[in-house]
Amino acid sequence: MQTIRQAGAAAPATFSGADALAAHYRSVRARSRTLAAPLSAEDAIVQSMPDASPSKWHLAHTTWFFEQFVLGARPGYAPFDPDWHYLFNSYYNSVGPMHARPKRGLLSRPALAQVLAYRDAVDARMAEAFERGDFDDAMRQRITLGLHHEQQHQELLLTDIKHALWSNPLKPAYRDDLSMPRQASPERLEWIAGSEGEVEIGAAPWPGSGQFAFDSESPRHRTLLSPHALASRPVSNSEFHDFIADGGYRTATLWLSAGWAQVQAEGWRGPLYWDEDGAREFTLGGMRQLDPHAPVVHLSYYEADAFARWAGARLPTEAEWEHAAAGQPVRGNFVEDDYLHPVAPAEGAAKGAPHQLYGDVWEWTSSTYTAYPGFRELPGALGEYNGKFMCGQFVLRGGSCATPRDHVRASYRNFFTPPDRWQFSGLRLAKDAA
Repeated sequence: MQTIRQAGAAAPATFSGADALAAHYRSVRARSRTLAAPLSAEDAIVQSMPDASPSKWHLAHTTWFFEQFVLGARPGYAPFDPDWHYLFNSYYNSVGPMHARPKRGLLSRPALAQVLAYRDAVDARMAEAFERGDFDDAMRQRITLGLHHEQQHQELLLTDIKHALWSNPLKPAYRDDLSMPRQASPERLEWIAGSEGEVEIGAAPWPGSGQFAFDSESPRHRTLLSPHALASRPVSNSEFHDFIADGGYRTATLWLSAGWAQVQAEGWRGPLYWDEDGAREFTLGGMRQLDPHAPVVHLSYYEADAFARWAGARLPTEAEWEHAAAGQPVRGNFVEDDYLHPVAPAEGAAKGAPHQLYGDVWEWTSSTYTAYPGFRELPGALGEYNGKFMCGQFVLRGGSCATPRDHVRASYRNFFTPPDRWQFSGLRLAKDAA
């Protein structure tokens, strides 16, 4: 296997602390087991739509990644079960064929217990390899990438099981013991003037930079910002209620053509998990009263764009968003806070700067997911990780209530297609300034 390295990058950074990566590996892998623990074997096989995957498949695929790209890179490695390579490959065509994504819910075998045994076996082999000091810097970089990959699947496990449980007429909770979001007074939306002129965004290529970033975040480059302002916080449930009450879902002129067609075809009348009167919403804790001051969530790009038009504003560009977030600490409501749902802004949120940029909801931007100037994919099979998806998708920023805190940064680029709304996606308004 080739070294994970961008062409022209500096020499790979040496990881500090012989045991730091091994400890991080154990921590990330344990979190996946913790997130799956509330699920029965029956829960873990459900695939409620083609875009979602069963929890069991997430647990197996992330394990397959380490077996395929780390352990399997060593000569003579004997896989746990050679047939599982076909079952749990996702989209890496260069390493072989794979089971069709829309049919992952048909994989009743291997059983959940077998998948968990697979995880244990691979983790044990990884632990032995760490103990022996088998991994050079190039392979440690690959492990780091795999851990960030697993953190992405941890969030997907939550979003996918949420959709599956919502699809059940009983609307069962993923967990009955989730913390209730804090109640807060309404916060007036303010406009914060953004920078203008030439700025730099993006991440320096990893691993030469020493700071992890996916290849699609690189290279760091210059761009031009026009005069603009960003909203001080994300759009709230109450504000989205006003959009609905004013006929937002019935007014064709607010919508992109493809968005209006989607509204008509799907019968959308509100965010994905709201009930018909907009008083309650489905959460990972079951049906709960809607908090009017919490960020609205589970919106498609089409809905975010239509709301912005209705509000006399627009969505921010990813450059506007990133420049505002750069230098701010990564603080917010993440998966570790155990709400697993967006919460209203904390009392006394800082004035004069945008807040809730991180956590709570992924924020749609108006930027398409395309390559930065000078972009270079990772070499080899891992080059399929991001670059080949740079078509027909829009960028979201900031992380959500289901994202691990140490997984995001200002330059992080998430991406989904315009109709997608089962993710924890919301919006922040922007506007042009004179």
